[in-house]
Amino acid sequence: MVWKNPWYNPSLKHHTPDGFRNIDFTGHQPGDVERWRKERKAAGLPKPPSLGYHDFVHQWWQPAELNDLSEDGVWWLGHASVLLRLDGQYLLTDPVFSRRASPLPFVGPERKTPPVISVETLPRLDALVISHNHYDHLDSATVRRLLRRFPDLRVFVPLGLGDWFRRRGAKSIIELDWWQSAIFQGLAITAVPAQHWSMRTFWNRNRSLWCGWVFEGTTQRFWFSGDTGYSPQLLAIPERLGEITAAALPAGAYAPRWFMSAHHMDPQSAIALWQQMGMPRAFPIHWGVFELADESLDEPVLELTQALSNVAPINDNFRILKIGQYLSL
Repeated sequence: MVWKNPWYNPSLKHHTPDGFRNIDFTGHQPGDVERWRKERKAAGLPKPPSLGYHDFVHQWWQPAELNDLSEDGVWWLGHASVLLRLDGQYLLTDPVFSRRASPLPFVGPERKTPPVISVETLPRLDALVISHNHYDHLDSATVRRLLRRFPDLRVFVPLGLGDWFRRRGAKSIIELDWWQSAIFQGLAITAVPAQHWSMRTFWNRNRSLWCGWVFEGTTQRFWFSGDTGYSPQLLAIPERLGEITAAALPAGAYAPRWFMSAHHMDPQSAIALWQQMGMPRAFPIHWGVFELADESLDEPVLELTQALSNVAPINDNFRILKIGQYLSL
């Protein structure tokens, strides 16, 4: 039987009868994937960090230290996993605590930096928030452990992922389309556009939606961008929802740019978007854990540092955090 999109709304540009799509064209030409793989293999990419993996971990990793403050703040747990404390609520995005970002335990991208926290040492979670279904953002083993510890955990997902969570025992799921919002324990949580794609098996490409999330509390409006390429349409988010006071912006898995730029922001794009947003408090994510593209683990830091040095006037609101580091909002 041919699968049809049960959420299809012909009035929405990102909907199709058989799934979802980006508003801007982001496709590749036939043969691009094979070209990338051949060039990657021939060049022996990615290379190790400039001083080696051990020194990289020593410089850019620390265990997450949970403080007892009640202030709004975030811990970057690595890659796209962020622990957000907002108005006393704890929300966790895209947690991947497993050894590999893969459906199999013996193959696929392997962690180069260890987890900074475990499911058992997390604070009491109020909500789990997922941006899309790629294995470096949605890890079945981590989700199962979270649901065992927090059986009543509220889960926020984009369209098409509700059944996946129900099969793993989630009891409270909110499934949203772009620009749809839910009020949760005093917070306004909105699914917002991202320029990306979804696929978990060979037969379900783009059958579930991808998104970013905006969390609005009493004094903060925090944007977790998920996984996205740069698009001027991302600026519709602060235009529609109001000024963003803090943001987690992706800045990794961008090389080679000719192949990756449609779906992943590079450091220069992240800084440009941050400037266009008015330079709120921000930090880069989606780097430092998995080698998903051709750049070395430390290249995003080097390129971010250079891009920030060119920003005028000087503004220190963009913070390059260590994995595991806390940032007060």
